[in-house]
Amino acid sequence: MKHILNKETQGDYSYGIGPHKDPVLRINSGDSIEVHTLDCFEGRVTSEDVKPSSVAVLPFVNPLCGPIWVEGAEPGDALKVDVLSIKPVGPQPRGVTALQQYFGLLGPKATSLTEPYPEIVRMVDITEEGVVWDEDITFPFEPFIGTIGTAHRVATINSLTPDNHGGNMDLPDIVPGSTLYLPVRAEGGLLYLGDIHACQGDGELCGTAIEMASITDIKVELVKDWHLDWPRLEDENRIMSIGSSKPLEDAVAIAYNDLIHWMVDTYGFDKYDAYFILTQAGRVRVGNVVDPLYTVGAWIEKKYVEKKKK
Repeated sequence: MKHILNKETQGDYSYGIGPHKDPVLRINSGDSIEVHTLDCFEGRVTSEDVKPSSVAVLPFVNPLCGPIWVEGAEPGDALKVDVLSIKPVGPQPRGVTALQQYFGLLGPKATSLTEPYPEIVRMVDITEEGVVWDEDITFPFEPFIGTIGTAHRVATINSLTPDNHGGNMDLPDIVPGSTLYLPVRAEGGLLYLGDIHACQGDGELCGTAIEMASITDIKVELVKDWHLDWPRLEDENRIMSIGSSKPLEDAVAIAYNDLIHWMVDTYGFDKYDAYFILTQAGRVRVGNVVDPLYTVGAWIEKKYVEKKKK
């Protein structure tokens, strides 16, 4: 069955991922959903003259759709989320990025004597053929889901923070054709998503990618009795474990440690052999280095692991 989660169905958007909001949609395992998302500024930055600080006040940024209740989901299960398609919507210029006063990897801190950055907004045209920066530069259109996660049993985590529930990972691999696995820790799973990016470099350096509103199609399946400590992702050629922490090396360690366990539990590797193999063939993708916790995906090509699959 296909569902539509639009503004009318959603009502007020969510700025946290948690168990205390009533579900806006109830689905069965195997259902698909057409999700209508807003950009991280909730569409309030309407021109390059609008300063983000005048319309986007923390913590009311990064609006999310959800929660989505999955029938039968219980703690100890997992949700399998197939990303089917992502399309840009709205009038041109559809995309927005911004330099903000105290945000970004290289930005000054509010607690220092360094002068804040000027607020600079760039709005760009987005089509499925490309992201037009200027007359000389067009970036490829490589859309992905910046924020997606499931609720903890008790705590609500703001929509800017990634952690072991998923959240604001800003990982450019959560693209159409990929499958994301998320832990279920609360009854119903309670899935949230939003913050779609048209393209982004590793790290999301200044803190905002090319942000856009979208129609994002996903398919959600329930995987019973599969306990996950951290989100996992796979596509046609790779398996990837995702860790979020600070400092960055802790996120790398979390991701690689989880990937070793995945190789052992699913593919039949000896633990130390997996450690050796990842030392030679493992790869790392940096999602963000600007959020309250940093995100890293550690991955290995399936050609190295599938012959041993249990």
